Amino acid sequence: MAGKGYRSHVLLSRMQARQIIDGAFVKARAMRMEPLTVVVLDGGGNVVAAEREDGCAPLRYAVAKGKAFAAIGNGASSGVVGQRNAERPAFLASVAAASEGQFIPVPGGVLILDDQQCVIGAVGASGASSGEDEAAAVAGIEAAGLAYGIEPD
Repeated sequence: MAGKGYRSHVLLSRMQARQIIDGAFVKARAMRMEPLTVVVLDGGGNVVAAEREDGCAPLRYAVAKGKAFAAIGNGASSGVVGQRNAERPAFLASVAAASEGQFIPVPGGVLILDDQQCVIGAVGASGASSGEDEAAAVAGIEAAGLAYGIEPD
């Protein structure tokens, strides 16, 4: 069959990613946060969806993506990764270099989990305080009816 190929197995759909972004923005407006950018990555670290609110600075996309990538690349939220390694600046610098700058170990990157508590993606939010960014990411995941992970047990 010319022109056809196999499709990839989708664990996190574009529709779910859109629900996450919309839910994060609803939380941000309810809390009167500064404008956010939210990035949703699949389990391989690829962007499924991304959006910025009006008035959000352009660098926020790279920061939001870096927070999500830090979470997915390390199996814990971006804030936990930074906190665990605060006394290891050489490690953090090495991981940042290995990820070609796509590693932001501050709160705002949260894992998306399936029913078996396996990682299927991550959300990164940037624009407000780090704690507010994380709260918006969590709210977005919940709005999509999915589970989230901050720190493994």
